[in-house]
Amino acid sequence: MERIWLKQYPPGVPADIDAAQYGSLVELLDESFVKYRERKAFICMDKSISYGDLDEMSRALAAYLQGLGLAKGARVAVMMPNVLQHPVSTAAILRAGCAVVNVNPLYTPRELEHQLKDSGAEAIIVLENFATTVEKVIAHTAVKHVIVASMGDLLGLKGVIVNLVVRRVKKMVPAYSLPRSVAFNDALASGRGKPFDKPKIGPDDTAFLQYTGGTTGISKGATLLHRNIVANVLQNDAWLQPALAKPPQVEQIFIVCALPLYHIFALTACFLLAMRAGGVNLLIPNPRDIPGFIKELTKYQINSIPGVNTLYNALLHHPDFKKVDFSKLKMSNGGGMAVQRPVAEQWMQATGCPIVEGYGLSETSPTLTCNPATATDYSGSIGVPVPSTYLSIRDDAGNEVPPGEAGEICAKGPQVMAGYWNRPDETAKVMTADGYFRTGDIGIMTPDGFTRIVDRKKDMILVSGFNVYPNEVEEVIASHPGVLEAAVIGIPDEKSGETVKAFVVRKDPKLTADDIVRFCHTQLTSYKVPRHIEFRTELPKTNVGKILRRQLRDEKQAAA
Repeated sequence: MERIWLKQYPPGVPADIDAAQYGSLVELLDESFVKYRERKAFICMDKSISYGDLDEMSRALAAYLQGLGLAKGARVAVMMPNVLQHPVSTAAILRAGCAVVNVNPLYTPRELEHQLKDSGAEAIIVLENFATTVEKVIAHTAVKHVIVASMGDLLGLKGVIVNLVVRRVKKMVPAYSLPRSVAFNDALASGRGKPFDKPKIGPDDTAFLQYTGGTTGISKGATLLHRNIVANVLQNDAWLQPALAKPPQVEQIFIVCALPLYHIFALTACFLLAMRAGGVNLLIPNPRDIPGFIKELTKYQINSIPGVNTLYNALLHHPDFKKVDFSKLKMSNGGGMAVQRPVAEQWMQATGCPIVEGYGLSETSPTLTCNPATATDYSGSIGVPVPSTYLSIRDDAGNEVPPGEAGEICAKGPQVMAGYWNRPDETAKVMTADGYFRTGDIGIMTPDGFTRIVDRKKDMILVSGFNVYPNEVEEVIASHPGVLEAAVIGIPDEKSGETVKAFVVRKDPKLTADDIVRFCHTQLTSYKVPRHIEFRTELPKTNVGKILRRQLRDEKQAAA
């Protein structure tokens, strides 16, 4: 097909990248460990570790993992927020020849159990704040080895104080019992005394199992191979070069990593992209603490800040935001959810740097499209395909539609996943005969190659950049003994883009909205819990009994 969008590429951005220049993601990491050895790699709570430190620690932890008997290809889960132990653990797992299973640390026991069982993870590295969740499910999984990190690990003497505050003052570590677990620092110490057998890792080996609901249904693991991630790192690197070249010149790119590293956006656009460029990541463990977040920003002159619309909006509306020095900000990248025009315009006015919006999914490592890094204002589009990427807008029969007509966004490129983990049937549903991935999003491509998302083909709800799938929430609500039926839709929300609304038919007339919300909190991560409950005597259905979510959405839109 003709790549009409190539005319929109800024000078110097290639039409294609050579992903074969690295045999694996580990080769890319090893190159950076040598090339940038003395540079800072990560900063968290005023403590920094260098590329050399990351090399040494991840090598030691990799040796420890091998010493546990974990074979090449074994899955190891990582369950922690943005702390220094996260990149160390991720690099170690990859270097040991294993696959990383990224886990949201806020998952409930039910959600964690599904992911551990589905992935077949044999080990997990978890921050102690969330160890109680692991304790509740470990007996039902294949996990044999648990490494427990504390917040103060790797922080030196300051770590003692941090741990005291976290455990005793703020009481953020619920009691847990994992008798055979090993402390993170003890695992590092043990690994330093063990030989490291560098495995042969190829481009077709699995690097990450990135869990997502895909376009519908229960959470599935997107199998991201080393070549998928390498390709997307190189695609993003090539795409952002024009922005990096803008004055003022900086010796080392400084990236703010407020997005969670277990999310594909931060994994690629912060962690791994910075490793390739020799940059430094400022890790923000709790970006919801906006005053604390801004306090961290005031300490540094930042060059890049990837984020979602809700994050930018929250920063803009805090009174201390004006204290941050943005004189060296080169890139503000928006993704995960639609960037709203008022937010983009306010950000540009406050920082002098436009939010450049892109688009992608867990299944695509994630970046598929992005607006040019040379953009100076908000476009409302998701941009054009990045190098080596093909986008095709298709109708329900799989035929490409002309520019200007709506259809499903389908994509092909080296960053597209190998498939869903152990789910060939689900993989077949999202792949076309000619190798395109069906995103489930409806878009329109203009004659000059820019694409705008207009609707979702499925019923997925996007809350602050995170996917919420109605089937899962409905199943939980329906399991309450006082509920007869339930249907879930997304409704607009100023803060999170969308929020979850549930329509419920009672079985118990005494059932209240608070009862349902409390029940959901025991089964679902917070962002999946309905914020609005509406009781009805019946729900609209088809003649075969299927609940009509679309009718519920139409009713809400009409009422608005």
